[in-house]
Amino acid sequence: MLNAIKTFAKSEDGASVVDMTMLMAALTGLALAVTTQVAGGLEDLSGDVEATVAAQDAGAAW
Repeated sequence: MLNAIKTFAKSEDGASVVDMTMLMAALTGLALAVTTQVAGGLEDLSGDVEATVAAQDAGAAW
């Protein structure tokens, strides 16, 4: 399997280049979609953590 991947990567045929370009474009789009979804969740979570930490009372015992 690894040999097939190496051979495909080294191939300079037009069809291989087009296939690899389309694969990279799809992976880039997927990465952007995942980043968008994760960023929103992390923003909400960080706001919750901020509110929890701000609500804590650090009295004289510290």
